[in-house]
Amino acid sequence: MTDSSALVDEAALAAFCREQLGGGADTDLTVEHHGDGLSNETLFLEWGDRDLVLRRPPAGAHAEGAHDVLREARVMDAVGGEVPVPEVVATCDDESVLGCDFVLLERLDGDVLRTSEPERFATADHRRTVGEELVDTLAEVHAVDHEAVGLAEGEFGYPEGYLERQVETFTEQLEWFLPTTEQDREVPHIREVGEWLADNVPDEADHTLVHGDYKLDNVMFAPGTPPEITGVLDWELATLGDPLADLGWMLVFWRDAGDAEPALPEGLVPTFMEQEDYPTRRELVARYEERTGREFTNERFYRGLAAYKIVTTTEAMYFRYRAGDADDPLYPALEAGVPKLATRAKRIIEGEEPL
Repeated sequence: MTDSSALVDEAALAAFCREQLGGGADTDLTVEHHGDGLSNETLFLEWGDRDLVLRRPPAGAHAEGAHDVLREARVMDAVGGEVPVPEVVATCDDESVLGCDFVLLERLDGDVLRTSEPERFATADHRRTVGEELVDTLAEVHAVDHEAVGLAEGEFGYPEGYLERQVETFTEQLEWFLPTTEQDREVPHIREVGEWLADNVPDEADHTLVHGDYKLDNVMFAPGTPPEITGVLDWELATLGDPLADLGWMLVFWRDAGDAEPALPEGLVPTFMEQEDYPTRRELVARYEERTGREFTNERFYRGLAAYKIVTTTEAMYFRYRAGDADDPLYPALEAGVPKLATRAKRIIEGEEPL
């Protein structure tokens, strides 16, 4: 796990907090690195009696346009009141403070369901509600009047041609990493998957605000029962585009009983929703269709695009690990895991891994 001192100059951060949030020279700052995230770095802060979260890009090289924490903060500011999100406390684009842009958010109380369910959710009704809350909140994201909240087309995003650009962008990113990472091992089928996606881009369903990384472990459930989402997290990839891309992304992370063994270890892929009483993927899709009035057509494309993006994203993590810029103990598993993910992407587009 990355030490917090490698990510934060505490004296500089304390000066920033003092200027932005108030407090005197004797106000205590404590910083703890939260190691569960695999993209932007997340650190927990205590500034006096305030509990905060700091989000900043990871150390080392990364693809241009990735890890945009200021964009993330802008979206959360805009959708607050429409979608449950943490409050944005402060933003900083002065790289002399920490060497990068960063944002401070309120720290929410609750649970992110990463590797297991909270004991309080282990009933049939609560397990079903977890899935329903996940889908219903995604429907809320897609129902936001983005123009009204200040996320205007042509300024915040360019929705027309979103799917085609997604394929092109992730292909370009993948080709940036592969010449280096494939020195260690081949990533099979992945270029073939990219070509299939480019040849099979469907007419887009419609255009809405899209989260870009919407899945179970990017939402927080409030304390208590019944399960209720209190915060949608990790908005750095948000833009305007085809909402079914969000649904496809969510679905490739949701497992049904009887699914093949995951390509990555438990710490990277939650499997607890395989237990009885959780909704199936088909049930989640049916609920989304009911809530939004959209039909999930061309599901092989949308799920295949999601799987392709996962390969690109995890290969970027492996690239960082290989370069010495990331030391999460799960990262070595990506050497063998990413090729397995690429094989899964091929199965999805060929219809061998049905919804």
